[in-house]
Amino acid sequence: MNVGFLVFPNLEELDLIGPWEMIGLWGEYFDGPERRLLIAQDSEPVACAKGLRIVPDCSFDDCPPLDLLLVPGGRGTREEVENQALITFVREQAASCQHVLSICTGAFILQAAGLLAGKRATIHWNSLDRLRQFTEVIVVEERVVHDGRIWTAAGVSAGIDLALALIEHLAGTETAGRVQFAAEYYPGDLRYGTAHQGPEAPGYLARPA
Repeated sequence: MNVGFLVFPNLEELDLIGPWEMIGLWGEYFDGPERRLLIAQDSEPVACAKGLRIVPDCSFDDCPPLDLLLVPGGRGTREEVENQALITFVREQAASCQHVLSICTGAFILQAAGLLAGKRATIHWNSLDRLRQFTEVIVVEERVVHDGRIWTAAGVSAGIDLALALIEHLAGTETAGRVQFAAEYYPGDLRYGTAHQGPEAPGYLARPA
């Protein structure tokens, strides 16, 4: 199974690294995907939003067919939705993918590629209204949303939850639990301050755990 992780300038690091870690643990220890690829438009290193630099494994031109494609978000998506080479790559790879995933504002790339029409989807809380402007998308305020082959996650850290949900879907609850345990990913219910109670906060934050 080939799992592709799209990279582009100013992507949000944790959008990419969180799922990379979960899927990597699955592949290394629990018979998950044997091949993970970092894919960029060309072979040059990519600078992320917080300064991390990533060296791609392959370019759009030499990328093999993918079984899973993950699209991170971040500031860079505002430019990449106008990048026809990137949008075409996503659209063409998605045609044969088993599953296509986005984290945070990566959902705008899926939308630009025509993959969210008629689909339920979520996004970072600060971009919910922007996504609602695309009336063909059914926007829901959830942390992870799965609709057919399309998976979307809310902001940044939600990519970890999305990856575990995908693993559960493909490999079962016990395997997802083993990956979760290996990563020691057990976020608590602690909320700092009151930001999560503000009017812009998505509905799932206001609900009791």
